[in-house]
Amino acid sequence: MDREFYAREYPNYKAMRKRAGMDKNRLKLHLMPPSGWMNDPNGLCQFQGVYHIYFQYTPFLAGWGLKLWGHYTTRDWIHFQEEEPFLFPDCPWDRDGVYSGSAFVKDGELHYFYTGNVKLTDRAYDYVMEGREQNTIHVKSRDGMETGEKQLVLTHKDYPEDMSKHVRDPKIFCQNGVYYMLLGARNGKDEGCVLLFWSRDLEHWSYFDRIVSKEPFGYMWECPDLFELGGRAFLLACPQGLPKGEHCRQNVYQCGYFPIELDLEHREYHLGEFAELDKGFDFYAAQSFEDDRGRRILLGWMGMPDADYDRDPTVEWDWIHAMALPRVLSCFDGKLIQQPLEEMRELRKNKREALIRDFGIQKTEDCCFEMRIVFEEQTQAMALWLREDVSLSYQGEILTLSLGESGYGRKSRTVRLKGLRNLTIFSDTSSIEIFLNDGEEVMTTRVFSQSLRQNVWFADPVLDGKAVFYELQGLNVQWRDDL
Repeated sequence: MDREFYAREYPNYKAMRKRAGMDKNRLKLHLMPPSGWMNDPNGLCQFQGVYHIYFQYTPFLAGWGLKLWGHYTTRDWIHFQEEEPFLFPDCPWDRDGVYSGSAFVKDGELHYFYTGNVKLTDRAYDYVMEGREQNTIHVKSRDGMETGEKQLVLTHKDYPEDMSKHVRDPKIFCQNGVYYMLLGARNGKDEGCVLLFWSRDLEHWSYFDRIVSKEPFGYMWECPDLFELGGRAFLLACPQGLPKGEHCRQNVYQCGYFPIELDLEHREYHLGEFAELDKGFDFYAAQSFEDDRGRRILLGWMGMPDADYDRDPTVEWDWIHAMALPRVLSCFDGKLIQQPLEEMRELRKNKREALIRDFGIQKTEDCCFEMRIVFEEQTQAMALWLREDVSLSYQGEILTLSLGESGYGRKSRTVRLKGLRNLTIFSDTSSIEIFLNDGEEVMTTRVFSQSLRQNVWFADPVLDGKAVFYELQGLNVQWRDDL
């Protein structure tokens, strides 16, 4: 596929991009598609000083359609360049979509692994145990822009016999000179797990083992990722099919992690208790990577598949979904802590600082702000209005995020906290991200207010503490005009 293909097959593509750019809900602090549908972040890496953010992308439809990989680059997380799409479904192994995958840097070369989707249509299938191919494909690049030939490295005949046709989302790590590939999977008994393959050269792969929970935990684990941080190992995954809890697992699917003890030499794995990365409405398919500063950076999709509130008004403007803010991970007491990337401070302007009791009403013209609240002592009760019909309250160790009509079906999410010491809020035109207790918990949501002129205020300002409020300028994204 090339520019001539776009012009020939999708004559309305430029009109879609123009229309999308006119929507008042276009985000200023987040990466989003120029038009069409964006979902999972893919192939995250830093190579020769450049960060590469690839993502599943349907450019020509603001809905589920044929997937390719879109592409942004940046050196500083403030200035971004939209690059030409990177991977296309252009071979028999991925004819029905370039699905999720990852990047691995070795000897000055980038190795990409992704799932090629093939959906059979010659007769009726259940598309769980039959009717689908999910092929693992390898492709190399010397610059992150141009690719070599695609190499088929794994098919269903290479997966264990008890697997369903849902095996996908490869992620690579290296230990003691051996390369390991994680694949999210669903077995024939509708139990989620992670498959492990190994290789000496990144080209020839053999089955190694599987990682499972002691008791069945959902029917499918998507988007696996494994890394060490603070002397501990963590397995990221997106389990599907978990029962809802009172203050946990409130979304249709979850995105989180298991602390894990693993001994690859003896093939022993012990999973700790699963913890969600985000307790809000819109966060899924997170992927992490380490940059040249040694930071473990996490990027997630600001969306939720199959949610009953997935009817965002942006569809009328020919686009939908975005990436959440990039987060830096750290480990404290065996738990992952998430904090906004420090580069976001470069977007600050017009600082306002006051005691909570003197805070008053802060007016915003475009909803783009960062707010940091620090209580002198752990507060036992708080009520804060972030917009006319969006509130954040804390009472009886339960913090509640509530949305009205601007939630478009998003109503309420809760999280249990033993105490509330501080919170940091990032508000964009159509999103809110809340970091609680220095990133102990996070809540992310899309929100679509009728007017972007909104007020922020404490419902009960008789609290001891301080609030710092910054207006934020937007990211600098250079859009292509030659596609």
